[in-house]
Amino acid sequence: MRYALGIEYDGSGFSGWQRLQRPGGPVRGERTLQGALEEALSFVAGEQVGTTCAGRTDAGVHARCQVVHFDSEAARGPRAWALGTTSRLPAEMSVLWCVPVAAEFHARFSARARRYRYTILNRAMRPALGRGMLAWERRPLDAAAMHRAAQALVGEHDFSAFRTVHCQAPHARRDLQRIAVSREADRVVVDVQANAFLHHMVRNIVGSLMCVGRGEAGEGWIRSLLDGRDRTLAGPTAPSSGLVFIGPSYPPGCGLPAEVTA
Repeated sequence: MRYALGIEYDGSGFSGWQRLQRPGGPVRGERTLQGALEEALSFVAGEQVGTTCAGRTDAGVHARCQVVHFDSEAARGPRAWALGTTSRLPAEMSVLWCVPVAAEFHARFSARARRYRYTILNRAMRPALGRGMLAWERRPLDAAAMHRAAQALVGEHDFSAFRTVHCQAPHARRDLQRIAVSREADRVVVDVQANAFLHHMVRNIVGSLMCVGRGEAGEGWIRSLLDGRDRTLAGPTAPSSGLVFIGPSYPPGCGLPAEVTA
């Protein structure tokens, strides 16, 4: 039987989503979200359970609704899977829901899109509350200029200028479906949706947009970076703390909750 889970987590104390492996087995001493989830699921199932996620998040990145699938023949209902697994997870993780799905459902390949939100506290003084979920920029940011500049990224492009040198994707073409930058009081929020993302792609885009927001570069600079495909000319990688994986989007036929259906 195949199940899909919605997972919420604070990634601050983890080395990222992916369980780290070497030829001899798992890497010891590395705390990963996948490792914690699989350990909890395996306890509930009474057997080893493996998982596949919609999108692997980096160290320090959070998720509002990560989606994973797993297979098990254990006699457990969705409520038992959700409650039992959550009871075995670290405090930073929680199962939001569990849904039985068709055998052909795949958390990664069935998704139509993925959504991220990056939040910047833009004020003179550093944050005390919620600092693990925010980036901080003391200099004023022009959110309207950032938004206008970001629209050059919409569409299918080669995003080599915004991928890390460690990215293992076979190519850099992605379809960025929407990007919006807005101000909410002293916070600047960047919402991004694409069919898929490269390693550090969102954080690299935000780092360059912040250069525009501070007036260090013109709005047309983002287009020139995109066209030039040279990561060394772009802005710095924004901190991981401000990034939240909002979740993937699936076709209605998958039968998942509304928050991940479009």
